[in-house]
Amino acid sequence: MKSVVYLPTDYEPSEDEPFMNEMQLEFFRKRLVAWRNEILADSRDTVKKMQLQARSIPDFTDRATEESERQVQLRKRDRQRKLVVKINLALSRIEEGEFGYCKATGRPISLKRLIARPIASYCLEAQERHERAEREFWDD
Repeated sequence: MKSVVYLPTDYEPSEDEPFMNEMQLEFFRKRLVAWRNEILADSRDTVKKMQLQARSIPDFTDRATEESERQVQLRKRDRQRKLVVKINLALSRIEEGEFGYCKATGRPISLKRLIARPIASYCLEAQERHERAEREFWDD
């Protein structure tokens, strides 16, 4: 059974403590869960709004504008859906003891990077190599 970790409300991970200790892991777990909950709540609100707006609009211009707005909302929801998948993967990495370590090199990902982007699974150098390779592949 997993032990409960007390996390002070003002806690911030520090380079002065052991990397990915229980407090750091709990900090990131809480941050990821809150982020996921926020996205899911926003998604539910968007669905409700879209259902309320689903009506017949006789004016062609108004109907086109509403359809355009609807498409923007659907693209946003798709990006959010993909983000929730990444958040769930990060939460799984916490449970498996792999969170905070680069998938390519096995080295620790900097705390600054993880605080800015807690779903990061690559250290900055490996991410840059990955993006360069991706650009080269897609440029062909």
